[in-house]
Order: sequence, then structure tokens, then C-alpha cells
Amino acid sequence: MKSDPRVIIVGAGFAGLQAAQSLANSGAEVILIDRHNYHTFIPLLYQVATAQLAPDQIAVPIRTLLRRASNLKFLQAEVQQVDCIAQELTTDQTTFSYDYLVLATGSKSKFFGVSGAAEYAFQLKTLNQAISLRNHLLTCFEEADRESDPVRRSQLLSIVIVGGGATGVELAGSLLELFTGSLKRDFPHLNWSEVNLRLVQSSDRLFTEFPDSLGKYTAKKLRSLGIKVMLGSRVSQVFEHGLDLSDGTYLAAATVIWAVGVQGEVPLGLPFPAVGKQQQISVSPTLQLSDYPQVFAIGDLAHIPSHQESLSGVAPEALQQGVYVAKAIKNLIQGKTNKPFSYFNKGRLAIIGCYSGVGQIAGIKLRGFLPWLFWLVIHVVYVPDWRNRGLIFLTWLHNYLIGDRPVRLIFPSSPAILPRGRSPDQLS
Repeated sequence: MKSDPRVIIVGAGFAGLQAAQSLANSGAEVILIDRHNYHTFIPLLYQVATAQLAPDQIAVPIRTLLRRASNLKFLQAEVQQVDCIAQELTTDQTTFSYDYLVLATGSKSKFFGVSGAAEYAFQLKTLNQAISLRNHLLTCFEEADRESDPVRRSQLLSIVIVGGGATGVELAGSLLELFTGSLKRDFPHLNWSEVNLRLVQSSDRLFTEFPDSLGKYTAKKLRSLGIKVMLGSRVSQVFEHGLDLSDGTYLAAATVIWAVGVQGEVPLGLPFPAVGKQQQISVSPTLQLSDYPQVFAIGDLAHIPSHQESLSGVAPEALQQGVYVAKAIKNLIQGKTNKPFSYFNKGRLAIIGCYSGVGQIAGIKLRGFLPWLFWLVIHVVYVPDWRNRGLIFLTWLHNYLIGDRPVRLIFPSSPAILPRGRSPDQLS
């Protein structure tokens, strides 16, 4: 008697988790592997970094999300080797054979060869990095409050965000809300004119994924709020206490945040190289590897050369690919063929902060309060657990009604949450 086909999914981000859930009760044995035992809701990472949400509010235990189906299993492990010919995957725990393999390992920061960026700039791709950035920001204000040297105090209160896409803009707006709200009440003796928040963008406008008018609106809005928006400014080098621009300008800052550029997080031990500037894996229109049709790549890891529309790596794309690959595997098990993957773009929204946002839905451009409200509602709905949805909603309600952010905790630093590859005693 033939055993049920085994599907191994590597990565429990949006794409991998959706693929696993879509294979529930499918008749296949599904093993989801991730180095963490929780799923992180990446779009809200910046709200953890800016003390708006607690870390556990945007993280859900993976086993909780897989309980509804007996054929779904989870393994916390690191992938060490993939043998596509033998159809075997080796982890630091054990070796599995598979009938189908889904690679959904997501992305990591890309530094474009900028010296010092990986060592000294804070990143915002993982929950640990968000916690570490929050620790650092709050520590800077604590130090500034007791610092008598005006030069050093100004440096502690200077933040530079590199990148004018959704992450950079949303982070800038949220930081401003934190500074003008909770921290201004926490540190009444600070001279708030010394707080310097800058957003550096290499292109001539923000939000290049949106129409030009929305990018201009965003820059104008941020400047009106007191954020220094520097367009056409390319970073050439990052230091421990600041950065250089390509025109020779030096920006002193205790906090440099890298919010630009991603590349595929390619699993170790793959028998084929990643391709292109984004270091992704080339797949066919059905998201399969041409030489190994039993292997799929989805989410930020996948590059579809023949795709007419360039995918931008947002959560809806990953979710739709997760649903698609689950259906594709079911079809293959039943001996059916698959149609090419087609992404249905429902529109895009981004939050600026201070009750303002931008968006484009069905070709209609939105700006101001309405896209800000839509953004909040949609992101609560997409959080994959009812408990977390409720906690996030109540926290947001408290934040916006009271104007306070209660998650202003500085946790002891540990090697697990350091963003710069340095020991705890080297952090300022």
C-alpha cells in the first residue's frame, strides 16, 4: 500500500504558512520547517520597534496555526542540505525524503555594497531586530536625558532612516508619533528642537511603487510634520555614529536604520545558485524549478522570468502564491496539469502616520485619513490569530485615544537580539 505523498515546506512566513494551511486535510503528509517556532507578522515589525505593539502581539506559535488538521506537522530546525536528485532534505535534526518540496524562506536585507551598512545600520526584517532597535532608541533617550555635552546629546537624538519605500516612511511616521507623544512626556527636560529625524532616499521621490503624485504628497506631509526628507541622496558609507552621502555630506547620528533593499534568503546547501540582483531562484510560470519539477519556490525567494508584471514582494503576493502552490501540488498528486500562476492585484496601501496614508485601489488614488483607516482594518484582518487581532485592536485604540505607548521597555541585550554582530558590551 502506497503511503501518502510527503510535502516539505521550508519557511513559515506568509507564503509557506499559507501553503501548509491550504494543504490541510489534503491527503498529503505536510511538514513545515522553520528556524523559529513562531510566525511573525512582518508588516507590523516597525510598530514593535517604535513601542506601539508588544513583540508577542505580532508573533503567533506555528503549532497553534496548524492544529486544525492532523496531516500538518511542524519541525523547528535549520536546513543544511537539499538533494534534489535523491529528493532528500537534511536539517540539523534529521533527514527527510520528500515527494514535493516548497522553498519559502523569504528575504533578507540587501546593502548594495555600501561599506559599514551590515555592521552598523539597524535592520528591520526579524522580531529580534525590532526588539533590538526599540532597546537602542529608548536607551539613546535615557542617555540624552543625562548628557551634558550638547554635541553628544545631539548625536544621541539624531536618527537617519535609509530608504523611502513603505518600511522607511511608515517607520518615520511612527517614530515621530512616539517622540511627540509618549517620549515628550517622559523626558520633559529635553530640548526637543535637538531631536533630528531624517529620511534619506536615493531616488527623486518617495514611494516609487505608487504614482508620482502620491510620492510627492507623502514627502510634503512628512516635511510638514517636521521630518527632514532628503531626496536624491545616496549613502556611500555607514559608520557607528553616522553615515556619508555620495556628495561628501556627513550625517552624525547614533541611530542609522537600513530600510531599503531586499534579496532572497536562499537556503544553505541548494545544488543550484540564486540568480539576479535580488538573489532569487528562477522558477517557471507554475513556480516550479525547470530541472526539478518536484521543487517549488514561492514568496520573496521566487523569480518568474516570464511574468509580465514584476512582483514587488508584498504579503498579498506571498499569500496568493501559497494558495496556488498548494492547489498545484494537489493537482500533481491527482495527475492533473497546472495553469500558470497569476497574481490578482487588489491595490496597495501605506501608512504615513499622524492619521494619514496613501493608496491606490482599482486605479483610484487615495490620500489622507481614509487610506490610513483602510490600512489599519486590513492589517488587523490579515493577522492569522484571533487573540492577536484583539490585542492589536485594543492596543491601537489605547494608543490613539490616550496618545500613549505603554511598551517602552528596555530589555537586557543578549547575543540573540543584537543587530550589528557585536557583543553586548560594545553597544552604546
